[in-house]
Amino acid sequence: MATEESIQGKRVVIVGGGVAGGLLAKTLQFRADVTLIDPKEYFEITWASLRSMVEPSFAKRSVIRHTDYFKNGRIITSHAINITNTEVLTADGLLVPYDYLVLATGHTDSVPTSRIEKLQQYEAEYQKIKAAGSILIIGGGPTGVELAAEIAVDFPGKKVTLVQRGSRLLEFVGEKASTKALDWLTSKKVEVILGQSVDVNSVSDGNGTYKTSSGETIKADIHFVCVGKPIGSAWLKETILKDMLDMHGRLKVDENLRVRGWKNVFAIGDITDIQEIKQGYIAHKHALVTARNLKLLMNGENERKLEKYKTGSPLALVSLGRKEGVAQLPFVTISGCVPGYIKSRDLFVGKTRKEMGLESYPVEDE
Repeated sequence: MATEESIQGKRVVIVGGGVAGGLLAKTLQFRADVTLIDPKEYFEITWASLRSMVEPSFAKRSVIRHTDYFKNGRIITSHAINITNTEVLTADGLLVPYDYLVLATGHTDSVPTSRIEKLQQYEAEYQKIKAAGSILIIGGGPTGVELAAEIAVDFPGKKVTLVQRGSRLLEFVGEKASTKALDWLTSKKVEVILGQSVDVNSVSDGNGTYKTSSGETIKADIHFVCVGKPIGSAWLKETILKDMLDMHGRLKVDENLRVRGWKNVFAIGDITDIQEIKQGYIAHKHALVTARNLKLLMNGENERKLEKYKTGSPLALVSLGRKEGVAQLPFVTISGCVPGYIKSRDLFVGKTRKEMGLESYPVEDE
């Protein structure tokens, strides 16, 4: 059996500081020599981001510096651009050696590097919404629906239009949940246009006129694009892991969340090819399973003891403003105040901060 001192000497490199990577770094920081590589200096509770657009002060709790929860390791604020069998190369030219590598790069998104810049971005978006009389939301998935709901509740006098390419909202859940979300938005005077799209490459705030795929004209002062973002794996296409990417750019993983064919390389979160809804609580589960498996491997335990990741029943909890929501559970779909009580009031921010070892509210109001 390895000693605690030798375990701490094992080098674990985590690429990506989102929901999965951040929690894994926090969990392993006193059990290994951990390096976190992330292009931004903060972890964000992403499912709270839409609330921050209508209440910028909310982001002070949901945008958390890596150094606040990850105190016993190395943070490299840069992009990873290549991998060898023993090292990760960053855009800044650093070669970071590893014994174990965990890839948690999620989806590609253009975000500010610093926490202060991110908070300023939310303030700017809030001011944009506040000044607008009409708002177009492109995309009827959970992001588009939740943003429309946040604006409808906090700014009930504004004209909100949501355009969804598919035949219903929230296509990742059942029809009953979709219908409940549609009925709720309609009751708040949100205009929902289904079965049409808006060419996001041809729109820009300012001219106020948008054309749908059927030729319909929509007038709006500003717009928000809420469609899926690319998987954060493009950088892997020229690396030693290129053959482990599926046709969608997701990494193929085995039952232990290791990249197939690799004993010391894991992938967690949205970048994996596991057939399941890509949600925050799933990424959280990936991180905890991988933490346990890395501890076993670093202890020199038999690989047969590794924990197998099991997908659960699909769950969905969509916030509708501050007090209501729609939930798809294994055997029932409900809407209204009950799912709202579960998620919408705090959006699990207090719970997530506690899991990251932090107080529910920051000590300093920065």
